Amino acid sequence: MNPVLNRNLFFVKEHVGMFKSANNYDIYDPENQQMIMSCREPNLGFFTKILRFTDYKRMTPFEVVITTPAGEKVLTVKRGVSIFLSTVDVFDNQDELVGKFRQKFFSLGGKFDVLSPNDDVLCTLRGKWTSWDFKFEKDGVEFAYVSKKWSGLGKELFTSADNYMLQIDQKIPAGNPLRVLIMAAVMCIDMVLKE
Repeated sequence: MNPVLNRNLFFVKEHVGMFKSANNYDIYDPENQQMIMSCREPNLGFFTKILRFTDYKRMTPFEVVITTPAGEKVLTVKRGVSIFLSTVDVFDNQDELVGKFRQKFFSLGGKFDVLSPNDDVLCTLRGKWTSWDFKFEKDGVEFAYVSKKWSGLGKELFTSADNYMLQIDQKIPAGNPLRVLIMAAVMCIDMVLKE
């Protein structure tokens, strides 16, 4: 696991664009405003690009690669075509499956089970339908929290740009694979639930 994931606070900023098919984000250290990771969709196919401008956008496949500014791979988030509910695979910097997200049926605000590679439930990602707040929890214990940071009313109305703050609890030790899954979940929330 890349050591950049051992931090506890991350500011995720979506690239502003009115007519864009790919989802691009930069991740910053909120304390010193330095970019520590970037997220890109480098392998976006022609037909996927076309469908991203239609009502079928939420069904399109995606492959988001998160790297350091030096170009070192941190993780990859992949999903195939999704007709109804999504299952998203998460791979580490060695392209080994770390876990998955499986969207739950009929959940207000959005809900995913965060799974190990063997489909064991590690925790649940649960959102509120009244706001943009998501928690990773299991048995009443919160592991991480994602919230939307507004960047100004006009910017939010005229673009699809979103900014998020991810806070990982200190109870998750450095090097724990759950950190990879939590970081991947920020991309999963935006592309599966909020587009």
